[in-house]
Amino acid sequence: MSTPIADHATTEGPGATGPLVVTEDEGLAEHLLRLCAAVGTEPRLIRGAPPPRELWEGASLVLIGDDQAARCAGLGRRGGVLLLGLDLDDAGVWVRAVQLGAEHVLFLPDAEAWLLDRIADAAEGAGSPALTVAVLGGRGGAGASTLACALAVTAARAGRRTMLIDGDPLGGGLDILLGGEAARGLRWPDLAGSRGRVSGVELARALPVLKRISALSCLSWDRGDTLTVPPEAMRSVLAASRRRGGLVVVDVPRHLDAAAGQALEQSDLALLVVPAELRAVAAADRVAAAARMRLGDVRAVVRSPRTFGLPAHRIARGLRLELAGELEPEPGLAEDVEKGVPPGIRDGGPLARFCETFLDEVLPPVPAVGGGVY
Repeated sequence: MSTPIADHATTEGPGATGPLVVTEDEGLAEHLLRLCAAVGTEPRLIRGAPPPRELWEGASLVLIGDDQAARCAGLGRRGGVLLLGLDLDDAGVWVRAVQLGAEHVLFLPDAEAWLLDRIADAAEGAGSPALTVAVLGGRGGAGASTLACALAVTAARAGRRTMLIDGDPLGGGLDILLGGEAARGLRWPDLAGSRGRVSGVELARALPVLKRISALSCLSWDRGDTLTVPPEAMRSVLAASRRRGGLVVVDVPRHLDAAAGQALEQSDLALLVVPAELRAVAAADRVAAAARMRLGDVRAVVRSPRTFGLPAHRIARGLRLELAGELEPEPGLAEDVEKGVPPGIRDGGPLARFCETFLDEVLPPVPAVGGGVY
């Protein structure tokens, strides 16, 4: 038996900012309200009249049934308006969408999965997706994990919302590099069964809290026997992390399994860390070729030795990669790691300087959140 629409209407006041549903079609309203409930958001339902202007302007998302399109056409233009068609054979719906200023015309149930994601984005307050940077080593011990941590630490200290994801099950754990191995929170084995949509907000809340860097969330491994993550879990976690905005850094292993490949495919760019040594360059050439099959923007970061080494620009050219920069040796880095001092936290050190320069180039200047070192 169908439930009357009025039974689902919220009691939110005029200042409510949740999704706004405008329709007199009972079946469509029930469908939309169920989708909202599925992602934990409560919409405001308006029937029989255009919504008040404060609701129209304040809602995070507006879902309008085609039965109300004409009535709402006179309201001011705004983003986030979706028109729900009621008849696939009615070509006039596209004209009404233009008059309304709608972003999309949708028909249920075909567009249900897409609409569910859009409602969830609105519920989470999702804005621009995070820049996602994958970091991998040209050979074993190249320093990719150290650079990944330093990038995340630098961004978080600057007040940016930052997520660090450990994609290398054999890397020893990025939480140890950050001095947070004893922090309570979820690790990869807890999320290995993730499928479909994961809430970015809830994910960040469930991860370990690092005492030194308040704006940094880190997903790493426990000390158990789990050595793989299904690609579906990596896809869900990365998608949730990207929706929160800011910066996502993924430490990716050189040997690309299905999960690592998924991480590269969802990244915006990758940094390949290459020591300035002949054998390291030869090994990195194979890693670079495999990475380029998954991601078009792969850049070289050359680690300079304390003594003579190959020139950084020649290494990048030989690997057919853009040179992202050169990393000089950092005094005291090994001792810092043993003491649980995160890489990149030394002001003015080579790691911090490289990360600051790189992030200034690839990220917008306005920080996403407040925060810093405690």
